[in-house]
Amino acid sequence: MSSKPIETISDSVFKVFFEEVYSITIFTLRFFKEAILPPYEFNEVLKQSFLIGYKSLPLVAITGFIIGLVLTIQSRPTLAKFGAESWLPAMVAVSIIREIGPVITALIFAGKVGSGIGAELASMNVTEQIDAMQVSDTNPFKYLVVTRVVAATLMLPILVIIADSVGLLGSFMGVNIKGDVSFYLYFSMVFQSMQFEDLFPALIKTIFFGFAIGLIGSYKGYNSNKGTEGVGKAANSAVVFASLMVFVIDMIAVQVTSLLQN
Repeated sequence: MSSKPIETISDSVFKVFFEEVYSITIFTLRFFKEAILPPYEFNEVLKQSFLIGYKSLPLVAITGFIIGLVLTIQSRPTLAKFGAESWLPAMVAVSIIREIGPVITALIFAGKVGSGIGAELASMNVTEQIDAMQVSDTNPFKYLVVTRVVAATLMLPILVIIADSVGLLGSFMGVNIKGDVSFYLYFSMVFQSMQFEDLFPALIKTIFFGFAIGLIGSYKGYNSNKGTEGVGKAANSAVVFASLMVFVIDMIAVQVTSLLQN
């Protein structure tokens, strides 16, 4: 008798999971269809790129600077025990550019942009603005969803490059707290340690990060429940799901990169 409720709960969980996977798959296929077919909303893409990219720049830059500074300060004592302080710029640079910079920036992007897209589209859904666009012979999916996903996909790699650059400046300041390294010497050591295999995979996976964050935020907002409660749920679930997808995509990217290098 006690096993039936457990089986019922597990069945409902699996049912909800597969229904969600099916719904987001259909949503993704519709995105590619609407993105390819004209007309194209170039002006709206530029507007969303400004709102998504430029408005996120201060937060991303401050976070990148703190990451570089803190990572350098925390790593120095360990390297000093082995007499390897000279490796500090190279180690921090590889860590930031390969993994820490893209992932941390993507998580911040998911928290700010993913929740913003989810809440915005959910509120439009609640106030029936999306229905009004359909009645007025405007394609709301192309205007609202496609533009935001494209803007997020384009802006996140740029934000990651800026965050990595500012993070290296923070690391330079961290090195000079207990040392005296010139700007030229520091960045010479950084670029000598960099290889194409460090830069290219890190940049490529940020494109997938941006696409996933924009798509999930749009999906949660566009398909939110009616009522003010649906706005909060859409924003919250967009952040949680997008952050989880960042880690999943990063894990896949690391495995693919390691296989290609071997």
